[in-house]
Amino acid sequence: MGSISNSVTLKHGLSLFCPHSASLNQAASIRFLSRRRTFVSASSSSFANENREYVIVGGGNAAGYAAKTFVENGMADGRLCIVSKESYAPYERPALTKAYLFPPEKKPARLPGFHTCVGSGGERQTPDWYKEQGIEMLYEDPVTSIDINKQTLQTNSGKLLKYGTLLIATGCSATRFPDKIGGNLPGVHYIRDVADADSLVSSLAKAKKVVVVGGGYIGMEVAAAAVAWKLDTTVIFPENHLLQRLFTPSLAQRYEELYQENGVKFLKGAAIKNLEAGSDGRVSAIKLEDGSTLEADLVVIGIGAKPVTGPFETLGLNSNVGGIQVDGMFRTKIPGIFAIGDVAAFPLKIYDRVARVEHVDHARRSAQHCVKALLTAQTQTYDYLPYFYSRVFEYEGSPRKVWWQFFGDNVGESVEIGNFDPKIATFWIDSGKLKGVLLESGSPEEFQLLPKLARSQPSIDKTKLQNASSVEEALEIAHASLQAAKVVVKLDLHDDKEKKKAMKAVSSIQGIESISIDMKEKKLTVVGDIDPINVIEKLRKQWQTTEILTVGPAKEEKKEEGKKVEEKKEGDKKEDEKKIKDTNEQIAELVNAYNRAYNYNPYMATNYYQHHHMASAYENPNSCVIC
Repeated sequence: MGSISNSVTLKHGLSLFCPHSASLNQAASIRFLSRRRTFVSASSSSFANENREYVIVGGGNAAGYAAKTFVENGMADGRLCIVSKESYAPYERPALTKAYLFPPEKKPARLPGFHTCVGSGGERQTPDWYKEQGIEMLYEDPVTSIDINKQTLQTNSGKLLKYGTLLIATGCSATRFPDKIGGNLPGVHYIRDVADADSLVSSLAKAKKVVVVGGGYIGMEVAAAAVAWKLDTTVIFPENHLLQRLFTPSLAQRYEELYQENGVKFLKGAAIKNLEAGSDGRVSAIKLEDGSTLEADLVVIGIGAKPVTGPFETLGLNSNVGGIQVDGMFRTKIPGIFAIGDVAAFPLKIYDRVARVEHVDHARRSAQHCVKALLTAQTQTYDYLPYFYSRVFEYEGSPRKVWWQFFGDNVGESVEIGNFDPKIATFWIDSGKLKGVLLESGSPEEFQLLPKLARSQPSIDKTKLQNASSVEEALEIAHASLQAAKVVVKLDLHDDKEKKKAMKAVSSIQGIESISIDMKEKKLTVVGDIDPINVIEKLRKQWQTTEILTVGPAKEEKKEEGKKVEEKKEGDKKEDEKKIKDTNEQIAELVNAYNRAYNYNPYMATNYYQHHHMASAYENPNSCVIC
């Protein structure tokens, strides 16, 4: 949905921007056991009994991408079951607060158009796809309880499922206003699934005054969609500016001005006392703590989300960020049970803290990483780079489309470049290193640069960056601060065909300076202005056994390699001198031997073989036709 949930409480909020996030050392106290699990298998896709080898609980993005990975590894047909409270097969949830809310004449998004995995350029996994792959789908039947010892799940309908391996992908639920202050009045909407979005679209068609509560992702995206309906729209929130967890005050001001140009009003720093109902029982106004009221016939509440842990709380929750605590391969403390996506509190390796990320990118990647670790020899820790984005005002006829991306961590000082016409970039610098970067309206090439910068965290000249005259110049300065990266992996290569396949797999990656393969050592080395994770992911799509040997800056490696090259040259020089000396001594000894044996005088040679032997010896003792 929105890139990051704007939670109202620390307990259930996203830890990425939380200064109180637990460190990895704290998380290390949880024991992740690896004792053997009991597997039960079904004989066919019909699942005649209650046994399922793999069960995914949840029907969102993470479930869809996990299913895709099971299929890719040949482990889905007759083995995998997905249990969901949803009425639909997994879909790309971000669409619900974007194109799904467009009015009919603006070409709104509708299923089956955005089933997973179209959001990442993959195949559209419709309900028929799951049938064809032999995956059992249980719709509208959420899990209500678990018996860990018996490895069984109970669903709302009373169905009993026995699992071998369990993946929890229950995601989050919208944070709601209490009923006692009008949180469930007719006309009050929350948005988390297709049913919610359908209800909201129906209300938008009849509404006149819309109030959006919350200045985060959902609030911004819903307000932008309401503009397309030409409705009187007000956004109200308690913070000082929009998206306070990410935007700087000056950046937020730029977006607020854009919304205001589109007719949206803001009420900042406001506290809500309750929602009031009209004579028809529907919401009619919002009463504020200062005693004022705001008329509304439609209220959308987007104040964040909380992880759906439900019957799984006994697996171990993280008290700081919420969600189920897992390790770097998404294993819970119970063998055979994993948690992925929004519900997982995982080690954010790059920043050495525990996080719970509510974002579609993490849902996709965590699902794929978890299933690959489960089914293959993959053992490396999940190394996620935080990424958030938003796209608004993209409906047909909009005077300006907005699309920004952020990578990294928004810590330290910020440097803002650009005039928002249309581009603007914000760089976060901490202790002289670039930690995070946000870019509005960038080109594809510029957007591709952002993750490289955020992952590399290069040292950067802040003054030089501040003096940049344009976003393009600022990005060039940041780009120049990057060191070329070097990735060395071990692949199971056997012949030239596989060598060419490996070269082809990575050659399309932009920024590569060199690719080399050592067939004897079965090592592939890639150097260039690249994102190492991108290289590794490309290779892992075709080779399950990809062992990472080296990931790091190429400059330091090159210096070290240069030193080794010089040492090698010196050694080779000494070796060559020794060979020449040995050769000369060998020739001299050979000549002397023949002189003694044949009393040879080169000026008076009459024996052909003797002469040829001597001439050959002078040229190369090893090629002598006699020796």
